Amino acid sequence: MTSKAIELTQQLLRFNTINPPGNEAPCAQFLGAMLETAGFRVSYHAFADQRTSVVASIGTGDKPMLGFTGHIDTVPLGSAPWSKDAFAGELDGDRLYGRGSSDMKSGIAAFITAALPHVKDLKRSSGLTLVLTADEETGCGGAYHLAKMPQVMGRIGALIVGEPTANYPYVGHKGAFWLEAKTRGVTAHGSMPERGDNAVYKAARAVLELEKFAFESTPHALMGSPTLNVGTIRGGLNINSVPDEATIGIDIRTVPNVDHPALLKCLCQRLGPGVALSTLLDVASVFTEPSHPWMQQVYDIVEPVLGERPVARSATYFTDAAALNPALGNPPTVILGPGEPQLAHQTDEYCLASRIEQSIGIYSALIEAWGKQK
Repeated sequence: MTSKAIELTQQLLRFNTINPPGNEAPCAQFLGAMLETAGFRVSYHAFADQRTSVVASIGTGDKPMLGFTGHIDTVPLGSAPWSKDAFAGELDGDRLYGRGSSDMKSGIAAFITAALPHVKDLKRSSGLTLVLTADEETGCGGAYHLAKMPQVMGRIGALIVGEPTANYPYVGHKGAFWLEAKTRGVTAHGSMPERGDNAVYKAARAVLELEKFAFESTPHALMGSPTLNVGTIRGGLNINSVPDEATIGIDIRTVPNVDHPALLKCLCQRLGPGVALSTLLDVASVFTEPSHPWMQQVYDIVEPVLGERPVARSATYFTDAAALNPALGNPPTVILGPGEPQLAHQTDEYCLASRIEQSIGIYSALIEAWGKQK
């Protein structure tokens, strides 16, 4: 017999929320209606047509609430053919297939399923807030929209991000700082390069400077050092002309002690006035000290499930917590979900049904523990 959480995951997988374009509104309305029927206060927040996030709360709110967050958009299918229908929610043994099964509709289904049996108790307690976002995959657009009006989320004292971790608690993630560098020149006939000014040569010199760039910050105790990678370079329109423009794509992953504006200023100085830098994505890192009492409580709850005491780990990807946490007063945050992290964005993505069931027990225990706090 298929459990409620598996059924809900399958229902969510049947919504095509590939981003772009996202089109999360139908899925958001489906989840909002379910939660409203269960007794939650529900509000919808669209930042563009069909790009809708949902906030659902229950409880008195007289004390900080426990928060869960997850995104309902997914990445595209990719060019490789799938052996399974990406939108059917097919269950094959323990594997539940579909785009978004691990990243991260199974996590949303699990924390909603875990919350529903507690509704009666939650109504009398400080309560629970569920933040279900649009547009996480292309830069946390829905979460940043909500961050402009934190009052709709209420006071959240601790946050659980249901991203794929195979139910292992992560205490944070690196930030993502993506930049575009442009060089400009003067076009001329390729047989007379002396009449032009080659933008590709300028870009090549900039790339060599970026390759040598050393971060001044000390390594973070858990996340290590920030990294910089030149991911793309484009320049010129045809082989027999001097290119008058070239563009470099720079992917920087940062740790908590790196200040993004200061880093941008440093890179501008290093590359010089001939290279124009602009920001494509600016997502902060997230980190909670593993020794924090609530994080230790998370470890207590997860330990018997894992069969070992967790040790501090961080995610390689970024999450909506980067956008939400500053608006919420930076509550302690754990990234913890049933999806398989190595299967995120993969062809034939799947989640293990057994992990979904496992995560319901973990989430339920976290909800109960929060409700018992004085």
